[in-house]
Amino acid sequence: MENVKKFVAVYGAFAVAVLVVVVVLSVMGHQASSFEWGRTIGMVASAAVTYWLTVLAGRGARWAYVRVRIIVVVVPIAVIALDAVPGALPLWFAATQIAGALALVPAAFLVRRAASRA
Repeated sequence: MENVKKFVAVYGAFAVAVLVVVVVLSVMGHQASSFEWGRTIGMVASAAVTYWLTVLAGRGARWAYVRVRIIVVVVPIAVIALDAVPGALPLWFAATQIAGALALVPAAFLVRRAASRA
C-alpha cells in the first residue's frame, strides 16, 4: 500500500495547489464561483479521507481497503466528467484537477492486484 499512498499524496498535492491558487486569486480580487470553491474544497477533503483510508488499509483494515478500491476508480471518472463541462471552470482549474485525479489511476491498478488483496 506504500505506492498507493504515494499516488494518493500526489492527488492531494494537486488538490492543495488548486486551493492555494484559488485563495491567492480571490485575495487579488478575482471572483471565484461557488462551484470552484466547492470543487476545490471537495477535492482537498476527498484526498485527506482517501489518504487516511489508505493508511488504515495498509495496517490491515479490510473495510478501508474496500473503500480505497472504490474511491481510486470512481474519483478520476467523476473529476474528468465534471471538469469536461464546457465553460463551467477555467481551463487551468480543470486541467490541474484532472492531472491530480489521473494520479489515482495507477493506484487503481495497484489495489486490484492479487498481492494487494492478500
